[in-house]
Amino acid sequence: MSSKETIKILLYKRGMTITKLAQILTETTGHKYTRQSISNKLARNSIRYNEMEIIAKILNYKIEFVDL
Repeated sequence: MSSKETIKILLYKRGMTITKLAQILTETTGHKYTRQSISNKLARNSIRYNEMEIIAKILNYKIEFVDL
């Protein structure tokens, strides 16, 4: 599953839009995020790991690596 699909599913489960996520990301990080900038990062698969961690935290999830 791609990061785009994962984030869209998690946003849906939390009843949050990309626009609201962009607003919270901007408030949390101090860097300007817009709906379009997040959508572009997801489309290009260029979202950084630390951004994924922040998004997970905002959505009340954690990223975990599990030994197989």
